[in-house]
Amino acid sequence: MAATPELSTLISDPAAFAGAAARMHAADVAAALADLHPPASGRILAALPFDVAVDILDDPELNDRASIIGSLDTGTAASLVDAMSADQQAALFRDLPEPDRARLLPALSRPAQDALTFLLRYRPDQAGGIMTTEFMGVPPTWTVEETLRLIQSVGGAKETVYEIYVVEPANSHLRHVVSLRELVISDRNKLVTEIGSPGKPVTVDPATDREVVARLISKYDLLALPVVDQAGRILGIVTVDDVIDVMVAEETEDVQKFGGLEALDKPYTEVGFGAMMRKRAGWLTALFIGEMFTATAMGRFEHEIERALVLALFIPLIISSGGNSGAQATSLIIRALALREVTLRDWWKVAARELPSGLALGVILGAVGAGRILLWQYLGWYDYGEHYRLIALTLGLALIGVVAFGSVTGAMLPFVLKRLGFDPASASAPFVATLVDVTGIVIYFTVAALVLRGTVL
Repeated sequence: MAATPELSTLISDPAAFAGAAARMHAADVAAALADLHPPASGRILAALPFDVAVDILDDPELNDRASIIGSLDTGTAASLVDAMSADQQAALFRDLPEPDRARLLPALSRPAQDALTFLLRYRPDQAGGIMTTEFMGVPPTWTVEETLRLIQSVGGAKETVYEIYVVEPANSHLRHVVSLRELVISDRNKLVTEIGSPGKPVTVDPATDREVVARLISKYDLLALPVVDQAGRILGIVTVDDVIDVMVAEETEDVQKFGGLEALDKPYTEVGFGAMMRKRAGWLTALFIGEMFTATAMGRFEHEIERALVLALFIPLIISSGGNSGAQATSLIIRALALREVTLRDWWKVAARELPSGLALGVILGAVGAGRILLWQYLGWYDYGEHYRLIALTLGLALIGVVAFGSVTGAMLPFVLKRLGFDPASASAPFVATLVDVTGIVIYFTVAALVLRGTVL
């Protein structure tokens, strides 16, 4: 997002920028700060009202947050970080260089240090790595009236009060969950355990993959999902806004992988030339080496090409059709796996579905390809020779085989990668196309050798 017109005219004047930013939404200011170097952004944050500066630091739109904090003096940086939400503190500290970590951690309050030490035990792709330890918990003996009074008194200091968690004081065991709406509309004299859904709360353990967390929040239409340990003790909650950030990050990563490169760990404009080359060159070289096998396969059929040069006209058609059908199938299955519409055990169902689909699609393309040869010959636009009908038949049959093979291969590759422990998104469209290119050449010339034997070949 570009800076708003008001802010873009003030970027060169940090003091004026800070004055305008104090009246604007934190996300807009965070996006505008992307146009500044980290030291300038740090000076603006230091000039802003404290609460506004904290809101901006908490906003995921703020790029290069670690460098901005690193540019501030220890006292200013520590006070700002101390006021951030616990999950954002953990995200920030993961990005901080070790010298800045060592400098800032001792300057934080004891509760912030303890929360960071606890949260940093988990990876950022786990529920424990994106949860916040700030939630509203009450004992089961409390009434609705007591709970509402607590919300009024301390709710502003919590990251969220979407839901209230009823927790046993003795062991922190999560017993019940009540939404704020249910509290507001209920009889003030009722116990909190007497309102809300009587079922067992939906929970996850801290090692749960963040994609699973996102699916659960979507499935059960939750605003926050409690994270509990094996004993049922509540450790924190994952909020819906954190999940949205996760979904955006996951989708971005999958799209980049599907384009045939390593996922970028920073926004495109912030990735240096050397890092960009490392992200792209590896996959591109691997794909190039893969395409070299296509040249090898064509060399294997050099004799056939020399005797029937007309066959070479349709090699690009064969290659692109197989690659396109494989890329279609791969895209469908990667998404189905991500949404848990299919699992590893469903591979044979997918294969049984893709084989007839691929054959049907191949028949369609084969009919179009063969029809094109017959039409061009009939209209006199190109002379394919006296055996043009056999050439049309060759192209049609080859397209059926190539498209069917591409569909099945493209559908099975994500299952193979997932079974081996890799991200199915690594089955990128270029990778599938490269794989099908080689086999497409083999299928094409094998069909040609069978159909055209004794005539053109």
